[in-house]
Amino acid sequence: MWRRAGWSSGWNLRQLSTAVRRRIEDEGDWFYSSEWWGTESDGDGHTVLRSTSDKGNGVVSVIAYPSSRPSEVYWPTMEKWLQKRYAETNPGDERKGRFNILGYQWRVLRFNGVTRQSTVKVLAAYTDSEPGSVFLMQQPHCLAVPYLKSMASIGLATMASCNYDLKSAVDGKKKMEVLCIGHGGGSLPLFLASKIQGAQIHIVEIDPLVISASVQAMGFPAFSVMTPSGNRAVSKPNSIDELLWKGTHERLYLHESDAEKFILNNTNLYDMIFIDAYDGEDIFPRALWDPDSPFLKALSNRLHPEHGTVVVNLHSDSELLNPDGSVPSVLEQILPMGKYVSQVGRAYKDVLVGNTSSSGEKNSGLGFTVSVPWVCNTSLVVCKGSGIGNSNRDIILDNIASKSIEVEHILNLPFSCLQYIKRGFILLD
Repeated sequence: MWRRAGWSSGWNLRQLSTAVRRRIEDEGDWFYSSEWWGTESDGDGHTVLRSTSDKGNGVVSVIAYPSSRPSEVYWPTMEKWLQKRYAETNPGDERKGRFNILGYQWRVLRFNGVTRQSTVKVLAAYTDSEPGSVFLMQQPHCLAVPYLKSMASIGLATMASCNYDLKSAVDGKKKMEVLCIGHGGGSLPLFLASKIQGAQIHIVEIDPLVISASVQAMGFPAFSVMTPSGNRAVSKPNSIDELLWKGTHERLYLHESDAEKFILNNTNLYDMIFIDAYDGEDIFPRALWDPDSPFLKALSNRLHPEHGTVVVNLHSDSELLNPDGSVPSVLEQILPMGKYVSQVGRAYKDVLVGNTSSSGEKNSGLGFTVSVPWVCNTSLVVCKGSGIGNSNRDIILDNIASKSIEVEHILNLPFSCLQYIKRGFILLD
């Protein structure tokens, strides 16, 4: 979940970053946010799903907005790709006929009609043989919200700085175990699965309504959904799912579960963990950051000891606090996360890495935060690895920034990682 910078003319919450020029060829560039940043009453948007959650998220809805890209001149190329993929996944079966693209849309997941929890881009298409059956394909290359690009950029660059062989994982020559806590529309796990062939991605989402919304209205692969017993909810994907996702959906595991329960009952060792878990009141649950909670202690045991990296999305509204550290009453309900930001960072750093060992020496690993351009979010990073191996802020930042260029090249990213790494870099003591 995120908040847009400068959303009120009365408060200048976050200045736009101009240090690195945006890449307009990126379909998820913030330049296009004007296409989907609206309200339910906007003429261009319409509600495609609306229901009430019983997991604390209030009214969950998905709003659709038209997308200007890709333009119609590129649709025939995609139609040919769909036809070719169908022939590959269904040899000898030509019954589906020709594929036809209806267009591309932004789909925005919202809680209580106010908070924008997630934004994805979807392709809508049908076949000549079944013109009444429209299928949706979330565009895996498109990360529309800046904080997701920040989480991916800074997380992968940090892990690479610990001498993790990212290229082998990207090429599918080694497994990369990833955990995503908080699902939303699923754009981050889908992005990672499509870019990293060796990635095995487990996703934990407490609200079944959010899971249904992502699959039914936001084009997330249905085959990824798991049962409480740990099996696939669907034993075999249908032909369209195979066409769209074969090679990707087999590596996605979407679990309906409380995050703390999942971590406590899990024995997997993860290379990377992403946490983005705000509820319907726009609050990061205390159980996920309390230093005395079972969650953080168990999370530490689930991280790879040599390069294990945790990236947490936080609202970065702490600069709006009163001089005494209290939250202005006018912001108490609007920006409920602000007063907890420093506490969250300290809790994660102390529990996952610690300050000193029993011998009095500093433990390996580090923690830091970076500010996200264009929106009021901070990415908190805690890494267990010793590869970075220095307590000097500038050296650490230069090392991670250098690795981010490698990450950008290896993954063939449509955006620059640097703009999501250098801004507001603060090393946690």
